[in-house]
Order: sequence, then C-alpha cells, then structure tokens
Amino acid sequence: MSVGWTQVLLAFLWGGLVAVERKAFLQAMLSRPLASATVMGLLLGDLRAGLFIGMLLELFYLGTANLGAALPENDTVSATGTAAAAATMAAATGAGSTQALWSVAILLFLPLGRAGRIADRMLEGYMARLARVALASAEAGNLSRAVRQNLWGMWPHFLVYGLVAALCALLGFFLGPLVERLPLDLLRGLAWAFPAMASVAAALAAQGSHAKRAPLYAGLGATVVTLLVILFTLQEGR
Repeated sequence: MSVGWTQVLLAFLWGGLVAVERKAFLQAMLSRPLASATVMGLLLGDLRAGLFIGMLLELFYLGTANLGAALPENDTVSATGTAAAAATMAAATGAGSTQALWSVAILLFLPLGRAGRIADRMLEGYMARLARVALASAEAGNLSRAVRQNLWGMWPHFLVYGLVAALCALLGFFLGPLVERLPLDLLRGLAWAFPAMASVAAALAAQGSHAKRAPLYAGLGATVVTLLVILFTLQEGR
C-alpha cells in the first residue's frame, strides 16, 4: 500500500482554508458541509464521495443547528475530515468509491464535529487575547501591529484543522484495505446503511425547520432522499 502524500497535502490545505473561511475570512459559505466536502472530494480525486457525504452532512447539521450564543459543533471539520477519509479509502482499495466506504467514513469521523467544538472553545480564548492586543494597538495608532495580531489569530485555525483533515486523509489509506477485507454481508449492510443515514438526516433537517407540518416534511424528505440514493445504487450496479 502506498500513501498519496499529494492528497494528504491537499487535504491539509483545503481543511485549513475552509476553517479560516468559517471564522474570519470571506465567509462565503464555502465552509458549509456541502461545499467543503464536495471540494475536498474533487481535490482528492473522488467527487462522488465528497458530494454525497456533503449532502448528507449538510442535512444532518441543518437539523441539529445550535441557535443563539451556544457554540455549535464544528460541521466544517466533520465534513472535510469525513470526505478526505472516504476519498483516500477508495484510492487505497483501487476498487472505486462505494457507499460502504462512505458509511464507514461517516461512522468513524462524524464525531469530529464535537471534537471541533472543544477545539473552537480553546482557540477562542487565544483569539480573544489577540483581539484585545489588536484593539489596544489600534487605539494607540499602531494600525500595522493591529493587523498583524488579527492575522496571527487566523493561523491556529488553519494549522489545527488543516492537520486534522490531513490526518483523516492519511488514516484513509490504512483503513481502506481493512474495510475491503470485511465479510461481503457486512459490506452490503454498510452500503444500505448510507441511504438509511441519509433519510434520517433529511428527517432531522425538516424537523429542525419548526414548520407547521414539519413531521410531514420530515417524512417526505426522508423518503425522497432514500429513493434517490437507492436509484443511484441500482444504476451503479448495472
């Protein structure tokens, strides 16, 4: 088994960039799971994995969104890490991207969202200290120092979350051959677990909208997503 270090490097760069975009720069929604996972898959040579994982996680985090001042789970690191791992698992097997691999990646790396929330809380303390220094520098007329402090506040997010995405990509190369050795019945079950998880995510997204007929929309959304994924599976099997 050979590790694609170019893919690991690309995962690091994109994971770091969207982490910065999420907190401090541009904020053009590139850090949303659908966009960040899709681009990650594209960069790592597995657009389908990135797109389908991104859609599932977008629905999941829409339904579990935190409101108000509560610090939400870091959906960006969950999406980039999961998509990176799924892409490199497929590359390691050489058999192409499958729903079984996507399910394994989601089950293993979805908890990155909660871990990212802990990291965000730690990094916010560092950023708050830099913000106070930058404000004092600006009030003293030293604008260049204030700008430097703001820039330094972005680097920890880039490094931390870039390294997380790179580590997920690296782990994918080792996990791929292990998943390939699983019993065929278990692989089939994992493949069908993906549309099941997608339907649950769609239901959560509809339920989280708090619309008057949210349960109805949840059921319809879950049904539509499940049918689309099943149709995709049948077409791939031909």
